[in-house]
Amino acid sequence: MAKVFFVRHAKPDFSIKDDLIRPLTEEGTNDCKKVTEFLLNKNITKIFSSPYKRAVDTIKDFAETLDLKINIIDDFRERKVDSAWIEDFDKFAKEQWDNSDYKLSDGESLNEVQKRNIAALRYVLKEHKNENIVIGTHGTALSTIINYYDKNFNYNEFERIKNFMPFIVCINFDGENAIKIEEFRMK
Repeated sequence: MAKVFFVRHAKPDFSIKDDLIRPLTEEGTNDCKKVTEFLLNKNITKIFSSPYKRAVDTIKDFAETLDLKINIIDDFRERKVDSAWIEDFDKFAKEQWDNSDYKLSDGESLNEVQKRNIAALRYVLKEHKNENIVIGTHGTALSTIINYYDKNFNYNEFERIKNFMPFIVCINFDGENAIKIEEFRMK
């Protein structure tokens, strides 16, 4: 059995509009210690992450504490909303959860995000059977992963967790089958 600890990043600095380089706030940086404390006794053998700075930075202290490398997998990145910043994210998110193929002209649908993230997860599970793994991730990307294994995870669940930063979800896998999903709030 494999255990995957999906670590949703800590609080980001939304004044930086570039998704790839958006850093954590001071509060977010401080909260990374809580992630380290939580994961320390979980017998983690591998760490993977989205390439986005906030995801990497959230698990960096943990990786350094255990002297483990953070392996970047581009397909664990967050959903691309559009080329331009959108002001009404809540309306956009609701539209996407109502129609999982909905996307803006230069963005991704939830179906596309889910397909990409699940393919990356399957690769990790195939290569690292029976290991405990950390994956640095994002709110929407993680939500699509949970939704893949639990169809009851919908827009209301997404809304419930959207301000949980950092946030950890542990999924136990038997092969590629999720057999248990647990949530852990860090604050």
